[in-house]
Amino acid sequence: MKHQYKPLMLLSLMFFMVGALFCMNDILLPSLITHFKLNYTQATMIQFTFYLTYIVFPIPIAWMIHRFGYKVSLLVAVVTCALGSALFWPAKIFDSYAIVLTAIFIISTGLTIINVAANPFASMLGDPEGAHQRINFVQVFSRVGYAVTPAVATTLIYNQSGDIRFHFPYLLLAGILLMIALLFGVSHLPAMKPENEESFKLKGIISEGYSYKHLFFGLFAMFFYMGAEASTCGFFIPYLKSVLGYTDQHAAQYLTLYYILTAVMGIFGVIMLKYVKAHKLLGFFGIGMLVFFALIITMNSGFNEYILAGLGLFLSIMFPTIFSLAIEDIGAFTGKGSALLNFALIGGSIFPPIQGMIADQHGVQISYVIPMVCIAMVTIYAFFFTRIPLLKRKAQRVGTN
Repeated sequence: MKHQYKPLMLLSLMFFMVGALFCMNDILLPSLITHFKLNYTQATMIQFTFYLTYIVFPIPIAWMIHRFGYKVSLLVAVVTCALGSALFWPAKIFDSYAIVLTAIFIISTGLTIINVAANPFASMLGDPEGAHQRINFVQVFSRVGYAVTPAVATTLIYNQSGDIRFHFPYLLLAGILLMIALLFGVSHLPAMKPENEESFKLKGIISEGYSYKHLFFGLFAMFFYMGAEASTCGFFIPYLKSVLGYTDQHAAQYLTLYYILTAVMGIFGVIMLKYVKAHKLLGFFGIGMLVFFALIITMNSGFNEYILAGLGLFLSIMFPTIFSLAIEDIGAFTGKGSALLNFALIGGSIFPPIQGMIADQHGVQISYVIPMVCIAMVTIYAFFFTRIPLLKRKAQRVGTN
């Protein structure tokens, strides 16, 4: 099985920064609750703003990729993320939550370009049968970015005098992102483009996408998965603070553990995909998450923090596996299919505010029923609505006629 390793390693570096930027939302939410004196519902505007871009930009981004190719699109993405990160400096100067949300929206725009472009690009960097492994491989580095961010960011945000310097980690990220942009600019990354596609009208893309049933169902799975991920991580530190009485710094240690477990299992997941069908592995991991959710909602033991962190084991392979299952064997429609899948990431904007309202009324522990329901939907998709189960059911219907 052949892979183009040099481009994959450059994509991996980029995904490391993607993981750090995503993880910053989880660190930012509890710090801004304290700094701006927000309730949980108000604080979830971070996730709402962050994922809002996925309903606005996927189709324009798909057009950009078609017109300019993957390399230029990814370069634009990294620069956009750097600009959004730099905007946290004036947000601190003017002490403005509105500027914070604007900065998050700009960062998310860059990340939306990456999600539309980088995953299908990775799938093209080698033999088709290795696409699942390549997408999971580059996504492992995003998990590593997640893992190292909590401890570093928490140290930068909270100083010994108690000041909350929420802009510090973002200024560091802005500098690193600009260096990565320079690497992209001088690299020999293949200037691949999607196969010729004529129309980028949303109605036409949805209509054509519906002809690929496994892609259509994958949209729903991705929608619920993103709701589960954003809700689980966004309320991770608030759960440990409100249920177990942890400080921000102590809670961040378990968030680090969560992401370490995610990264480690992500690596093992790449190996496991050689021996276990992707849809079955996704389903088994979904069942594991449902058990762990049930425990953290109903129990209040000395192990809750470890069970909460253990959710990272099962979450590890879900995004790349859902993505690769959804775009499997859709040929020239891959670019548009990727754009459609990124519409589904709006789930990360929808479910955290619902969880926030439940947390304000009934407590953070009970609010975890929201990501639990989301993962139940992903598990159902894995066992019954991916391409292989759909083909088997179609064959059975043909056989009985």
